[in-house]
Amino acid sequence: MTANDLELIERKQQMRRAAYDARNAQQDKDRLSELAIARFVALPEYQHAQTAMWYLDCRSELRTRHALPAALANGKRIVVPYCTVDDQGQNKLGLWWLETMDELIVGKWKILEPPRERWGEPGKEVDPGDLDIVMVPGVGFSRQGARMGNGQGYYDRLLQQVRPDCPLVAVCYESQLFDDLIVAPHDVFMDKVITEQTVYQGSGSRTPSASSVSDRDT
Repeated sequence: MTANDLELIERKQQMRRAAYDARNAQQDKDRLSELAIARFVALPEYQHAQTAMWYLDCRSELRTRHALPAALANGKRIVVPYCTVDDQGQNKLGLWWLETMDELIVGKWKILEPPRERWGEPGKEVDPGDLDIVMVPGVGFSRQGARMGNGQGYYDRLLQQVRPDCPLVAVCYESQLFDDLIVAPHDVFMDKVITEQTVYQGSGSRTPSASSVSDRDT
């Protein structure tokens, strides 16, 4: 690993800490979350989707669980993730067809998830290729759709497996947006980034070759 690589890693760690601090300090989380989620469900891409993946919020993430009961009653197949590992021991998101909120318990990192003994249950597991839209959480984003996660690789791997025509839509607080977000060659860009204020058009899954992306260029 070169000195430039180490410097880039350190810069990304600093940016991740700043993003955590901004998200933790965000005021009025419930109201702002409701505004952002309302924009998400109003998207034509969501309206047309038959199978929609939501994330289940934890800690200071933009809150989603308040809106899930209405989503479940809306006739779509709602899918939620849970943290597991693949056959090689790599971090992986399992995908669960959620029919009622009663199916969930508090699991890893205090995130709601299906009980471990039901993982892999026939008829409940969903293939990434079946998703018609994905709601994506993150620590920080750019208005171009660059994403910085927690550094565990769960979403990085999942987003490489969805269909090319499946919209990737980030939801976050406006305070989580950065003008220059450091990205890696494997990072997947969002098609849209939604905050409590507006919907930003992302650049999609193509990743620029530069090590950072500036919103001032758009």
